[in-house]
Amino acid sequence: MITQSLGGSYTLMVPSYGGLFRLSNRDADAIGKDNRSTEGGAVAQGQALTGEALEKEVWQTLKTCFDPEIPVNIVDLGLVYEMAISPLNDGSRIDVKMTLTAQGCGMGGSIAGDARNKLLDLPGVVEADVQVVWDPPWTPEKISPEGRTLLGIH
Repeated sequence: MITQSLGGSYTLMVPSYGGLFRLSNRDADAIGKDNRSTEGGAVAQGQALTGEALEKEVWQTLKTCFDPEIPVNIVDLGLVYEMAISPLNDGSRIDVKMTLTAQGCGMGGSIAGDARNKLLDLPGVVEADVQVVWDPPWTPEKISPEGRTLLGIH
C-alpha cells in the first residue's frame, strides 16, 4: 500500500516484509506508476550551480525530502540543523546535519539517503554527506509556520 507520494518518491507499507519502504520515482514502474517529472530551474537545464544559486537550489532540493510518516518536508519540520557548501576542484561538496522527530525512527537512514541522492543530482555537486545528529534534540517548536499550517497546528 502506498502511504505517501511526496518529493519524487513513494513510501510503501509492506507488512509481509516488515514495514515501510522508500521507492524512488525512477523505479515507479515497479508499482505500476508513471515516472513523475521533477521541477527545477537550473537543475532541469543541467547548468553547474555555484554561490547563492547553488545554496537556493540545495534548500529547494531538501524541501523535496519527506519523513515517510509525516506529510511535511524535512526543512519545514525543522529537521535540518546545518547545511554547508564547500568548493572543490571539480565542483561542490554539500554537508548537511539533520535530526529526526524521534530517535527510534527506523527510516532515518532512508531519509538521509534520499536527501544525499537528491543533492548529488544537482549539477556541479560531486560530493554530499547527510548526517543524522541528536544534539540538540528535536522539538515541535522547530516546525516552520508553513509546516504548522500543513499539520493543522496553530
